Amino acid sequence: MKIALWQTQPIHDADLALGHLAEVCSRAAAEGAAIVVTPEMALGGYNIGPDAIRGLAGRADDLTDGVARLARQHGVAIAAGMAFAGADKPRNGVVVMDRNGREVSRYHKTHLFGSVDACQFAPGKALSVPFEMGGWKIGLAICYDIEFPELARALALEGAELILVPTANMMPFDTVATRMVPTRAQENGVFVAYANYVGTEEPFTYCGLSCICGPDGNDLARADTGRVELIFAELDRAALPRHGHIDDRRSDLYGPPNKSLPK
Repeated sequence: MKIALWQTQPIHDADLALGHLAEVCSRAAAEGAAIVVTPEMALGGYNIGPDAIRGLAGRADDLTDGVARLARQHGVAIAAGMAFAGADKPRNGVVVMDRNGREVSRYHKTHLFGSVDACQFAPGKALSVPFEMGGWKIGLAICYDIEFPELARALALEGAELILVPTANMMPFDTVATRMVPTRAQENGVFVAYANYVGTEEPFTYCGLSCICGPDGNDLARADTGRVELIFAELDRAALPRHGHIDDRRSDLYGPPNKSLPK
């Protein structure tokens, strides 16, 4: 399966963002990609304040329909970062449409990053449930989520072979892309696709470095630090390990979460 990651500057007009996404999907389809992954909150911007986020969340149905139309028009699946309404605050989410414009998964970010997330969003209440697409089992995470090894491990234990990660990662945290993301791939024997922003949303300067890492932790594709790009990689099922860390875990020693270690 061929995958495309859209590394872009934040676009604060959601309709304009959909227009740019249409161009990206057209190019991705021409290159034979099966799925396009956007950055976090690609439809309207990330660090834009609670009022603007609420406005985007109020348009979630309309924007989701727009993503579905693009998927049908171009014949590619899309994992798009956007805001969804919540009972208290909006949710920072990602929706996945298959190539026929059918919604196959929706996930809300569970690990909120600092005050920028806390003032704009409420945390999701559940991890992504891996779903089937094109013969692959796929899980979802959003930005800060992937920095928690437990989350990636949980997805891998549920059978995920590929984790899609819409991201808005800023300096000085570029080592997340260069060290942590490859580690998540290797320690779980999965592919990880990490789609980031470039440019600025004051006070943040985004670090780019969008990447697609293989189950051995090596880059299959990596973007620059400061350029709008569409990067591609071909994922080969033969690269998935037949035996790895998952098989050798000593869960009998770790105990349940938060259990005190023996003295």
